[in-house]
Amino acid sequence: MRDILNNKAAKLFIVLAGIFLTNALVAEFIGVKVFALEPTIGVNPLNWNLFGTGGSLMFSAGTLLWPFVFILTDVINEYFGQRGVKYLSYLAMILIAYSFLMIYFSIQLVPADFWVGISKENGVEDMQVAYANIFGQSNWIIVGSIVAFGIGQLVDAFVFQKVRTIMGERKIWLRATLSTIVSQLIDSFVVLYIAFVLGPQQWPLNQFFAVGTVNYSYKVLVAILLIPTLYLAHYLIDRYLGKELAATLRKNAVAGKAA
Repeated sequence: MRDILNNKAAKLFIVLAGIFLTNALVAEFIGVKVFALEPTIGVNPLNWNLFGTGGSLMFSAGTLLWPFVFILTDVINEYFGQRGVKYLSYLAMILIAYSFLMIYFSIQLVPADFWVGISKENGVEDMQVAYANIFGQSNWIIVGSIVAFGIGQLVDAFVFQKVRTIMGERKIWLRATLSTIVSQLIDSFVVLYIAFVLGPQQWPLNQFFAVGTVNYSYKVLVAILLIPTLYLAHYLIDRYLGKELAATLRKNAVAGKAA
């Protein structure tokens, strides 16, 4: 254990993994809430019309965190390569599935009588019903989010390294942007198609394309705006590791070698 904690590369991977997994899990849990963008930021509804579907710009709350997840993916890819990204992606998928399984079992627990009505004064008549509705996402949403996340992560890692191989160490922003554009396109539409088109809600295709386009545009825009944080992360990590170790990790990442 002491050897691991004295190893800067190992400690860096643990920290990045912790932030990555936390963001991925929290995004899944808060994703059940759908919010309207315009009222949230204090402006009048735009009444947009896309593919014949109109109204306020609405997003899953989980979209707030996914751009950070994909930026973290690029940072991990930079220093630990596709192997590092794949390892954490598979681990995240397992943990997400495990979390939903534990939530399912917790919903089945018989609630204490006093707890059911404990929040009536706050407008919640039945805490068990509220708990089940908030945490008990449909199986289609769970499957859709896990599949979309897995595919999106693997595509992001592949495109990032492909561009890096072509461009070399130059233009971090380019490989980060291109990998995000491609991976987010897949992620945004796959999850909606599985969860809401194939699922019991049976969304019409125009609604599917409209919501998917809005969510995809938001994720890409935020990811691009977060590019400066990618450079900041590189600066801080290089400073922590030292130039020699940082260069070695990046070289091994390209070659697909372990740190």
